[in-house]
Amino acid sequence: METEAMKQCFAEKFGEEGEIRTYFAPGRVNLIGEHTDYNGGHVFPCALTIGTYMMARKRPDRKLRFYSMNFEQAGVIETSLDELEPLVDKRWSAYPKGMMWAFQQKGYAIENGFDILLYGNIPNGSGLSSSASVEVVTGFMLRDMYGYDAISNIDLALYGQYSENNYNGVNCGIMDQFAIAMGKKDHAIFLDTADLSYQYVPVKLNGIKIVLASSNKKRGLGDSKYNQRRAECEQALAEIQKQMDVPSLGALDEKALEAVQDAITDPVCRMRARHAVSENQRTVKAVRLLQEDNIEAFGELVNASHISLRDDYEVTGIELDTLVETAWQCEGVIGSRMTGAGFGGCTLSLVKAECVDAFIEKVGSVYQEKIGYAADFYVVDIGDGPVRLA
Repeated sequence: METEAMKQCFAEKFGEEGEIRTYFAPGRVNLIGEHTDYNGGHVFPCALTIGTYMMARKRPDRKLRFYSMNFEQAGVIETSLDELEPLVDKRWSAYPKGMMWAFQQKGYAIENGFDILLYGNIPNGSGLSSSASVEVVTGFMLRDMYGYDAISNIDLALYGQYSENNYNGVNCGIMDQFAIAMGKKDHAIFLDTADLSYQYVPVKLNGIKIVLASSNKKRGLGDSKYNQRRAECEQALAEIQKQMDVPSLGALDEKALEAVQDAITDPVCRMRARHAVSENQRTVKAVRLLQEDNIEAFGELVNASHISLRDDYEVTGIELDTLVETAWQCEGVIGSRMTGAGFGGCTLSLVKAECVDAFIEKVGSVYQEKIGYAADFYVVDIGDGPVRLA
């Protein structure tokens, strides 16, 4: 459905001549392991079957033309390869432009302009990584168009993170881009962000559905408190390092942190460190429980993750707390927590299939009444990484 409508739109905006290629990159959701990726800990994300579709055609000149079917009011954005300036463009086009810039910074020439059409079915601002999905699909397209076969999918993830950090000014970790570039159907990725070692872990849900609830509270990562949380963790680590030789908060367990926590002078930074360490330990345990098919105990860790994000990391807010705390009261819910950076975005709930409709009705009704506007719900599957469709 998406690609047929896109073909028509591409022809209207840019004409239908020449070789037009079509690509897809998924969104992602993190099952557990939140705000651990930039703290040298483990994460456990999976790619989704929703994501970003791109149609692209090389141009003979250096002009870049972008159009998004999700931001029709922005019209066709025209720029060029000579105008790739970090931290300048605040429009959605900064994400594909940032990836082109990153390729050049990494020594891969991008000499032709492009006509590019995008359509995403990831809810915008939901915390399901629409920006990272755009970065990865752009990188996948550039690699394919230029035949840069030496670039691996892990490289695409690293270039995406590099562009988001340096071109868009968001101090994100590697998880989003990695999960999208390396996605595998019906598997989550147990990723050690300290060294990028990873393993695929089968996710056998056995009659349980993943239900995502979008709070519809818009947030911008760059101007949110995301960078502040990161700085607080860095401060905690720097003070710990005066007492012991440790590379990251992710290298500590709860016992080790307890032994040195007095070194952290700011009580807020101490709370942030406690979350980073405990969440990493929960993630390691969660993988073991899934491998043992103990989905109920896995759900308890999912709940504990939200409590830590709410109390120690303080990134939830009334919208996400309402969604999660209502979910906890619903029949058939194995676990529920916020997912993503927080301050809005999405929650993830594991719900028995026969209870999904009642769950959506109850949580949606309570949310509407308390918050004053509706949440949107998505029942999602775990999908593969990026692909060329045509």
